[in-house]
Amino acid sequence: MEFKKRIEELLNEFLETRKDLFLIDLKISAGDDITVTLDGDNGVSLQDCLDASRAIEFNMDREEHDFSLQVMSAGLSEPLSTPRQFRKNIGRDIEVLLNDSTKVEAELIKVDDEKITLMLRYRKPKDIGKGKVDVEEEKEIPYSEIKKALVTIKF
Repeated sequence: MEFKKRIEELLNEFLETRKDLFLIDLKISAGDDITVTLDGDNGVSLQDCLDASRAIEFNMDREEHDFSLQVMSAGLSEPLSTPRQFRKNIGRDIEVLLNDSTKVEAELIKVDDEKITLMLRYRKPKDIGKGKVDVEEEKEIPYSEIKKALVTIKF
């Protein structure tokens, strides 16, 4: 069996046993350096990474095929890429860079398989008179229009 297909098969078998975890990225370099990036509905622990690593490493023969393996969690600095990742971040502020280079920062309030919905909150001048008024507005953004989306980290 081809090396990459065997790694994918072992990883999928592991993920079948852990429905709370999901694959974000699998990279295998020309030198057979394997990098697996996981995320989870409730985050990813060090033990989760160790379990995934063992599921691959213990089922491969290093005498037959030499490789290095790194399993990691998708960090806060990693872009959101799947509906499942967006779903687990409902209620958080995210910054979305659109394909037209427009940036939108707002609270993520809804997610489905085609789009996300953000709650924009801002102040605008009153229609009549002086001063400003608070505005809340929902904005739907299809995944096809998203170039990059990051969770906003606030301290």
